[in-house]
Amino acid sequence: MPITQPPPAADKVIGIADMAVSDTSADRLVTYALGSCLGVCVHDPVAGVGGMLHVMLPSSDIDPQKAQRNPCMFVDTGVPELFRAAYRAGAQKERLVVKVVGGAASGEGDQPDNFQVGKRNVLTLKKLLWKNGVILRAEDVGGQRVSRTVFLQVGTGEVLVKANGREATL
Repeated sequence: MPITQPPPAADKVIGIADMAVSDTSADRLVTYALGSCLGVCVHDPVAGVGGMLHVMLPSSDIDPQKAQRNPCMFVDTGVPELFRAAYRAGAQKERLVVKVVGGAASGEGDQPDNFQVGKRNVLTLKKLLWKNGVILRAEDVGGQRVSRTVFLQVGTGEVLVKANGREATL
């Protein structure tokens, strides 16, 4: 009788202001259409744990009640939640590989990006990681009105970014 391989797991789609963590090596996490939002990816290669967060805004100070209901909406509350979920799945802080995608400027045409949400998201994330002794290993951030899709292969930790008809591995 031939040995059959299990079918590959389907992509697990991470919506806006959402996250997922997996310890199933066949899983691939994906989030679509990152503009000023960030796709934060974490991977522990020893534990085989991967996680992704699609976060919208830098600071929960603008709406603490909303942050309490959905911490994944804000960098300052969502990133700690992502790390805690990864730890619960078996990841360890010192082994986590962290990568980020997104943070584009959102001004239309010649109009300035007055709120600079993308830039503020990236700065808030970097400051938070630095304060907690976590190294950001790779990034694909910034740009003007760039829409990015990001995939995280849980088994390998490979992060694939698709934008403007091109693919790149972080």
